[in-house]
Amino acid sequence: MSSRLIGVGVGPGDPELVTVKGVNALRAADAVVVPVMDTLERGRAEATVLHYVPEEKVVRVVFALNERSDRTRREAAWDAAGERVAELLERHSAVAFATIGDPNVYSTFTYLAQTVRELLPGTVVETVPGITAMQDLAARSGAVLTEGTEPLTLVPVTAGAAVLKDALAGPGTVVAYKFGRQAQEVARALRETGRLDDAVWGSALGLPEESIRPAADLEDGPLPYLSTLIAPARRDGTRGGKL
Repeated sequence: MSSRLIGVGVGPGDPELVTVKGVNALRAADAVVVPVMDTLERGRAEATVLHYVPEEKVVRVVFALNERSDRTRREAAWDAAGERVAELLERHSAVAFATIGDPNVYSTFTYLAQTVRELLPGTVVETVPGITAMQDLAARSGAVLTEGTEPLTLVPVTAGAAVLKDALAGPGTVVAYKFGRQAQEVARALRETGRLDDAVWGSALGLPEESIRPAADLEDGPLPYLSTLIAPARRDGTRGGKL
């Protein structure tokens, strides 16, 4: 029988936000892979996984998670990680890969699965959805993501603040990921599009160092890389006004 590689979304960091299906998948797997940076410090995915599976079952695999300028180095790290996971799949029938958020939303799992498919074509790849940072921030801040016919746009600010500004010029709610290093540019885009007042940002959601603040505070300085912003759609306060 073919081995299975299961990408499991473990949420934004709060262990209580892992789904029951996610916990069951982690516990049923023969090994649980967690991504770590080359500094080898414990990341959110690993910390969350350790609430549910014993440490001896966890396999730490280095990814160039913070490498954006050197594509050769980044892809070499992806290849090495894929080879390590392929080795595990040759020895085990089921290997889980834990990723923060959801495995199909800006996740390292996408690249890993592609490499593993090339190395072991018979591998069955599955995913277990996870709660995303935008859902968690909406719940913790009281920001409503969408109403009625409003669109929802998700933008990684690593694509540039100009992409975010274009989205903010539209009619719906805009969510920005990975904008901590460009916080001041994000604040400027919000201000220039008239979206600053209702927007909120958060980081380290569900963790002791959690911070949830109005977007007007963005200009205070750089923020953690994995910060999330919600700029709600413009609304007139009428119940069901956009149905």
